[in-house]
Amino acid sequence: MQGEAMGNSRQIEDTAAAWLARRDSGRWTDADQRELATWLNESVLNRVAFLRLEAGWEKSVRMKALAAGAANVAASDEWRSSPFFGRLPTSQAGARRWRRLPVGLAIAATALMALTTTLYLMLSPARDDYATPTGGLALVPLQDGSKLTLSTASRVQVSMTEHERRVDLKEGEAFFEVAHDTARPFVVRAGNQTITAVGTQFSVRREADDVRVVVTEGRVRIERDAVANSASLLAAGAVARTEGGVVRMEKRTTIEAEELLSWRSGYLTFDETTLADAVAEFNRYSSRKVIIDDASIAAVRISGKFRSNNASEFTLLLHTGFGIQVRESEDTVRLAAH
Repeated sequence: MQGEAMGNSRQIEDTAAAWLARRDSGRWTDADQRELATWLNESVLNRVAFLRLEAGWEKSVRMKALAAGAANVAASDEWRSSPFFGRLPTSQAGARRWRRLPVGLAIAATALMALTTTLYLMLSPARDDYATPTGGLALVPLQDGSKLTLSTASRVQVSMTEHERRVDLKEGEAFFEVAHDTARPFVVRAGNQTITAVGTQFSVRREADDVRVVVTEGRVRIERDAVANSASLLAAGAVARTEGGVVRMEKRTTIEAEELLSWRSGYLTFDETTLADAVAEFNRYSSRKVIIDDASIAAVRISGKFRSNNASEFTLLLHTGFGIQVRESEDTVRLAAH
């Protein structure tokens, strides 16, 4: 089974390399772009492989230029915009176009990905900022071997020291896969809450100073600043929400906890969720907002799994399944009872 998974991963990497080579061949068409978008949307693994290959190739080209003494390749704190993953950091100054990539080199870049990533992590500063725009998704490998996945409209600041690994969640939501290191606690700050882990997997979502923590593996501790005896220990399957300083905990199965984090694969999952809450969730992923004009339908219960970037699929269900009136304009989708 493990060998099969590795084979699938290699096949995805090879396909991503072929797409990258085709895109940079100089013969890219609108039809090619649509075909690539379809492949990327088939799986978050496809999207992650493509992004990693892009980033790895750019880094390897830059390091080769630096080794040759190329003075015009300089680092900066500018950001590159990706149509599939939002804003991710780059040290290439300005908006220069990447150099063309022959097919053979693209495939070779796949094989060198691990080396390139290692060199990048060695050269990276100890403190970094990462962000995604509305509708964006980003997978970020950290220097200690941990990984974080940023959801829509999210922003974090990462700081690594010899005593602590710290992530400040400024806004939005992030999922953490923490590398085990008992000597350096992994601490997430969100508003006035501190979430601490040693080696585990969990998400933190911030709304002003209130947070939601979902644990899918291991244990984490959540506590409020400057409040004695406020620490709560959360095990796998636990969901904790803070409301005005009070921590409310729910016990879920790990499968249910994973469903709460289906955004990582590009989906939103609702289980008897009120229409008001479902609409609020969709609105986090799009600049085209859904608005409930009729308060009488706000309490309608919705269940199902929907693509986070496809509100039209959601509103079609509302119209055909619940008889809700849907009126669309360029900037909004308005809902009302018939």
